Amino acid sequence: MLILITYDVNTETAAGRKRLRQVAKQCVNYGQRVQNSVFECQLDGVKYRQVKAILEKIIDKDKDSLRFYNLGENYKTKVEHIGAKAGFDVTEPLIF
Repeated sequence: MLILITYDVNTETAAGRKRLRQVAKQCVNYGQRVQNSVFECQLDGVKYRQVKAILEKIIDKDKDSLRFYNLGENYKTKVEHIGAKAGFDVTEPLIF
């Protein structure tokens, strides 16, 4: 299933900037960055619960926020892209 992970981390302090780097680093392990604080992740139920638990431990729930959007298996009809940075299929292998 396609999960969209978004986050907003308060970076007014050094601790906040550290949390931001940690959240981004974990999200990179699970999906592709599509905007600064937005990741598209192709996850099964186990991986979804795993990344959610990891991110919840990193953030400060009084200052930061996480959002998880479950777009399911038929996400291609639910995602529309307009503008720079052409979209890509997260299920296809990336060629470098």
